[in-house]
Amino acid sequence: MTYTESAVTFDCAGERLIGVISAPSVGLAAARTGVVIIVGGPQYRAGSHRQFVQLARALASHGHAVLRFDYRGMGDAEGTQRIFEAVSSDVAAAIDTFQTQAPNIDHLVLCGLCDGASAALLYLYETSDQRVTGLCLLNPWVRSTESLARAHLKHYYRDRLMDRTFWRKLLRGGIGLGALTDIASTVRRSVADHQKPVSWPRPPFQQAMALAWCQFKGDILLVLSGNDLTAREFVDYAKTSRTWCDSMAKVGVHKVDLPGADHTLSQKAGQFGFEEAFTAWLAKERSPVVAVPCATSGT
Repeated sequence: MTYTESAVTFDCAGERLIGVISAPSVGLAAARTGVVIIVGGPQYRAGSHRQFVQLARALASHGHAVLRFDYRGMGDAEGTQRIFEAVSSDVAAAIDTFQTQAPNIDHLVLCGLCDGASAALLYLYETSDQRVTGLCLLNPWVRSTESLARAHLKHYYRDRLMDRTFWRKLLRGGIGLGALTDIASTVRRSVADHQKPVSWPRPPFQQAMALAWCQFKGDILLVLSGNDLTAREFVDYAKTSRTWCDSMAKVGVHKVDLPGADHTLSQKAGQFGFEEAFTAWLAKERSPVVAVPCATSGT
């Protein structure tokens, strides 16, 4: 099956947004599943190395309708640039427009990479939009100073400290004491979050994401790149919270690992692997899915 594409403009808070709809060649009216791609920033609707163009066309070729769009301040959209925590109105406007253009869609999936995935969860946290029946989250962003420090400590400094070459260079003066100072500083930052009070009444965005995930009634596809610090950081962070741990163990969560893939799937193998996993998940999404146990949720 081939695809067609058409541009669409729509309003959000008095400002014009731009999107592109990819549809099956048989027409939008035939599509029952729709995917709204929320682009992580700072990017526009094409994505890094046109990854969302490729994804939208691949999904449309399998019979699904796809909308990718620029939220305010990005790409060709009007308005002031905004962070991922402030795009829920843009997502709502995109969904409204998408349903108008493709009225027969009865299964709506939000898809996002990095802070686009985070924005999808924050949208559900803020709106509880019952129209959304599925989530595809690629390398979700949960970064804080502390979580980044923990990721560096676990996935970088630990390897260095276990490397005999590192210690030989240190003893011979080939590595300055500054390297050990950096490690000590990283350790301090990695535990700092346990000493911080929880903000109130609005929780940190990571906590809001976890609550939205836990309360979501639909199915979730979690895709993690094997060669990506953001993905590792997400896995590590999810293990530190009971809410995250319970969320990861929900029935309806399907996890896919992409060994060797980087953050934006810049290599063809990673991009094709993601497209294949996403397409297969959409086809089977209404069937029972095995839960992901918390203890084995890492990569």
